Amino acid sequence: MEQSLNPAAYGAALDAPAAHDNNHVDTKTIRQVITASSVGTVIEWYDFYIFGSLAAIIGPVLFGHAGKIEDTLLGALAVFGAGFVVRPFGAMFFGRLGDMIGRKYTFLVTLLIMGGATFITGLIPSYDSIGYAAPVIVVILRLLQGLALGGEYGGAATYVAEYAPDAKRGYYTSFIQITATGGLILSISVILITRKLMGEEAFKEWGWRIPFLLSGALVIASYYIRKKLHESPLFAKAKATGTTSKSPLRDSFVNPINRRLVLIALFGVTMGQGVIFYTSQFQAFTFMNATLKLDIVHSSIIMVVAMLLATPLFVYFGSLSDRIGRKKIIMTGMICGALFTIPLFYGIKAFAGPLTEITPATVDAAGKAVPAVMKALTPNIPAMIALVFCLVLFVTMVYGPIAAYLVELFPTSVRYTSLSVPYHIGNGVFGGFVPLIATSIGVWAAAQPAGTFAKEHSSLVGLVYPVVIALICFLVGMAMMKDTRNVKLMDS
Repeated sequence: MEQSLNPAAYGAALDAPAAHDNNHVDTKTIRQVITASSVGTVIEWYDFYIFGSLAAIIGPVLFGHAGKIEDTLLGALAVFGAGFVVRPFGAMFFGRLGDMIGRKYTFLVTLLIMGGATFITGLIPSYDSIGYAAPVIVVILRLLQGLALGGEYGGAATYVAEYAPDAKRGYYTSFIQITATGGLILSISVILITRKLMGEEAFKEWGWRIPFLLSGALVIASYYIRKKLHESPLFAKAKATGTTSKSPLRDSFVNPINRRLVLIALFGVTMGQGVIFYTSQFQAFTFMNATLKLDIVHSSIIMVVAMLLATPLFVYFGSLSDRIGRKKIIMTGMICGALFTIPLFYGIKAFAGPLTEITPATVDAAGKAVPAVMKALTPNIPAMIALVFCLVLFVTMVYGPIAAYLVELFPTSVRYTSLSVPYHIGNGVFGGFVPLIATSIGVWAAAQPAGTFAKEHSSLVGLVYPVVIALICFLVGMAMMKDTRNVKLMDS
């Protein structure tokens, strides 16, 4: 008989004792589980992020050096965004596998797909060599990466949560939350080190490929670490007793009780979390490089130091959510993101200092005008670090407890699927397109007549998008989200 959710018993089951007592799992086992899961997830985020971190350099490679800088940047950001579009489909596909076959097997597969696509990206010839085939191939690879990442997060979060004690689930799952920032820090650090060792010209010519190729070695090491893991005890018990779902997609989205929870998770939590995350980290980095014209070394230092300082707060807020609840912390971070993001970006712009012309405008051999090269030469680095830290602080509040909240929302039989889909729609689609949408709005605003509000604030007007999304999510979350903590995870 097909296993499905029972709507009448669903609410009561949330607080019912689970047959597997994860409160007696030893600390050493949990630490091994967290380490193995986190290492792989950091590498997958690293693979996914290096493309975005190198968008300004990859753009001309993929779309030709003859195009406008803003066009090649938008093209690269669009290719970057392609990976986000398919993340929900990856969540459905791999979530279904994870709920039917197992957590461990599924995120081994996602790791290999992600790593393989990243490695091949480092080998793609340029547009000048193979024409439009270059961006087409990279788009295909980005789609594969998006599918893989769609199955990764839900698997890692579910796997760790199903081992963690009930009273410390926020604390233990918060280590998974560090991995996204960890992957970004790793990507920026590898890019910065490679760039410094090779020199600017060599890096732009071919050295940008090294961070992609390095992924091959990282993925192989992570695969062997993960391969030693056992299946999660809750899923193993469900499979042994025949209570796994035969149709996770139907049980997740057709069942009215579970479908309502999926919608609350999306519009009340993950949608806002996604825009806050990508605004504070990716849009801030793109803004400093492409708009404020900071030296890549300065912007990299600002981002890495700010994120390193904020990283322990993921664990702090995850642990705090075990004591005072998930909702208070998540909603506080959400409203702070909505209220303070634009003022903080204005502060970052002010402390970057005025733009200085370092190469005058000229005309090339073909008679085409070459614009002047502008740079911000006097940035106040400590002040900019402090402001970016505040942006990342909001991320830690929203993101630190979110894995525990999402895991506790759904039963074991459909947890992987039900958790992954709203997470990757909110985080991937709404959040992942922040750089492209915000930059596109800025390009549009810059083309408006002089003296208009849009023209005068063109560099920051695009931030209206993430602010509005975060505000909507806050209002929905406050009205519809129920707190969860210290609950027994449902076996089915």
